[in-house]
Amino acid sequence: MNKAYLKKLGNNIKHARKNKNMSQEKLAELIKKTRNYVGMVERAELNIPASVIFDIANALNVEAKIFFEF
Repeated sequence: MNKAYLKKLGNNIKHARKNKNMSQEKLAELIKKTRNYVGMVERAELNIPASVIFDIANALNVEAKIFFEF
């Protein structure tokens, strides 16, 4: 995925997480990943699979499509 899109995706995930007043640690626990993994996603350091995007959306109780509103 294009780096610019990854940055937007990461920012949208971070924004949704903060809107739910959830820490990176809590999100990581819910999706069975590490806090470091969540941080890397939010900083666009990883090209994550769709399955993880859906796991994050479920953990945040949002629709995955909001992460792709660029």
